[in-house]
Amino acid sequence: MAKEENDEAALAEVDRDLELLRVSVRNEELKMMLGSEQDPMNAIVSIHAGAGGTEAQDWAEMLLRMYLRWAERRGFKSTIIDYQPGDEAGVKSVSMTLEGEYAYGYAKAEIGIHRLVRISPFDAGGRRHTSFASVFVYPEVDDEIIVEIDENDLRIDTYRSTGAGGQHVNKTDSAVRLTHFPTGIVVQCQNERSQHKNKAMAMKYLKSRIYELKLQEQNAKLDEVNKLKKDIAWGSQIRSYVLHPYKMIKDHRTNLEVGNVGRVLDGDIDDFIEAYLMSAA
Repeated sequence: MAKEENDEAALAEVDRDLELLRVSVRNEELKMMLGSEQDPMNAIVSIHAGAGGTEAQDWAEMLLRMYLRWAERRGFKSTIIDYQPGDEAGVKSVSMTLEGEYAYGYAKAEIGIHRLVRISPFDAGGRRHTSFASVFVYPEVDDEIIVEIDENDLRIDTYRSTGAGGQHVNKTDSAVRLTHFPTGIVVQCQNERSQHKNKAMAMKYLKSRIYELKLQEQNAKLDEVNKLKKDIAWGSQIRSYVLHPYKMIKDHRTNLEVGNVGRVLDGDIDDFIEAYLMSAA
């Protein structure tokens, strides 16, 4: 009717409504893909630099920025709970929580090895370098899920925070590291000034790791993390980010390619996440 009457305003309104409907249907389709008990939970994301020193550590920090921007776009609340700075630049490892509806369900699509190819800003010769970093995601255990931990199975170490946090954080031994002997899992938290708060957050992180481990033991279908825990090296990456000699990001699981590298590194990764969830359904 709008076309017959050349009603441009009505056509524009229809276009807007169709786009809103498309997005709504797409979101409902994705939620149908997120059917496991853990998918609606908050998430704990850990990023670790691969071998290669400063190059890999800088890449790990680039990934951190990407996920922080993505969380902001999604409306998730992000909190860094552990930050191990690199020797010259970047980070050796960093862990953060993501709070929001289906945070784990979406973030789990990022589990694996991420590969970067670029001209190194740290190489005076301007040579091309390849760097790797790993991303692991765990469902955050809430108060309704009981995970028993025997205090005799724990070693609790305290130390001075090394990451960003201001003068108050770094003056006392407020950071906490927990080692769980039966599983060999080690977690740490240095985000808060209070040693008590850091211990509580570290314990929550540990419970999340143990909870995930139990899920894997109970159901082999949930063993995604172990299948992806390969060497941070050639041939094991889930996604490649090429900045030179051309610009392209390719997900090797779905073959989705995106040429706008800047947009992706600025947190626009939903296309990759959605393609993975759809292919894994």
